[in-house]
Amino acid sequence: MLPRDRYGLAVTTAPEAAAAYDRGLGGVLSLRTGSAEAFAASIVLDPTFALGHAALALVGHDLCIQVDIAARVRDAERWAHRGTPREQSHVAAVLAHLRGDGRSIVRHLEQYPVDALLLSAAVPTIAFAGVTEVPEQAWAIVEAAAPAYGDDWWYAGLLAFVRQEQRRFDEAYDLSCASLAAQPDAGHSAHARAHVHYETGDHGAGLAWMDAWVTGDGARIESLTHFSWHAALHELSLGDLDAVRRRYEGQLRPEHATGCRSLVDTGSLLVRWALSPGAGAVPGLDGVATAVGPDVLVRPATPFLGMHAAVALLALGDGTGLASLAGWTASHANPTHREVVAPLARALALLHAGQHSAGATALAALEGSIWRVGGSDAQRELVEEVRIAALLRSGRWDEARVLLDARLDRRPSARDAAWRTSCCAGSADTSTSGSDELAVLDPDLDLGQRLRGGAGLG
Repeated sequence: MLPRDRYGLAVTTAPEAAAAYDRGLGGVLSLRTGSAEAFAASIVLDPTFALGHAALALVGHDLCIQVDIAARVRDAERWAHRGTPREQSHVAAVLAHLRGDGRSIVRHLEQYPVDALLLSAAVPTIAFAGVTEVPEQAWAIVEAAAPAYGDDWWYAGLLAFVRQEQRRFDEAYDLSCASLAAQPDAGHSAHARAHVHYETGDHGAGLAWMDAWVTGDGARIESLTHFSWHAALHELSLGDLDAVRRRYEGQLRPEHATGCRSLVDTGSLLVRWALSPGAGAVPGLDGVATAVGPDVLVRPATPFLGMHAAVALLALGDGTGLASLAGWTASHANPTHREVVAPLARALALLHAGQHSAGATALAALEGSIWRVGGSDAQRELVEEVRIAALLRSGRWDEARVLLDARLDRRPSARDAAWRTSCCAGSADTSTSGSDELAVLDPDLDLGQRLRGGAGLG
């Protein structure tokens, strides 16, 4: 009889390799450290274990973990025929995803909804950017899987994240709390709760709960920098820039992050911090660029990383990098790379060149499609904030006010309110809108000076 994973699915390998694989699966689902090492152990124990090769390739690709992806793909293809029909379908779906086609994962889940690793990979979460093209599709995939999971704690956390995206915040909060009661270190559930606090503007309580969780039940979580990023968003929203600096120094420096989290969490925080009214001496992104390496910035594995890479390249003052990113994504097989990331890189190149109004217009054209890169609303706000910066720099005060009013309608934020005040002050003194080139062109300036100089938000 074949061994089975935690959800009862057969795995074609020896019991010891199956146990290692299941530890890796558990690590992904709980966000605990060591999932990649456990998947690697499974193929050391059984080099013919196709599912283990595919899992290691998947986390290497999506989570920017150091993995020889080409070798793992080769071995997954070589040994897939040994597996059950479900395993063969799983491996084929992962390999198609790695080639830029996520539809096979969606089709696989229609037949095998309890394949938790691929359900996690299919929808945008803290662990994966997702493979769906519209939020409603991701929601439908998760909701269709409900009968397969019952009251499972991990599934409750996944559903909680869907509910907060649907702005059903009370349901999301209840689901996440029920999951955390069953599994106190449930990372997905804590993540869903973090989004509820942020999206409802519950900054004080959200910050207090997050600080307690990351030093308590969540202390073993692999993606702690992302939870620290959530805490920093509360501090930014409260206008407490001293707290943001302490958070960065203690928890969010590039060396604290793993894989692409340095770009997604540390890099995006530095940009948003630098754009905040009153920010000064904000560290630059050089450490982030070193941590992720040049290939991630100009050849990102996913559109979600592409969005962050484009903004990071602007903050670094790297016009050559922006041109390379735009060119590479424009010819990519993935339509979201071609249709969203490439024009985003071109829009930010305009800002780099000092063409603030043209850049703002180009960013506005992406407003209806930026969601396609995956991730969360809170993460994609990064692009909106750069757009606000460009509008203010080009003196388009009324358009900036519309965006800021919409943000303040969604949630209270001292930071957004301060931006709006500076916007009103700027409209009263049109002599400040002007023709100065973006300070991002000067490599001797720190990030705060680069972006605030270019945006007019300081």
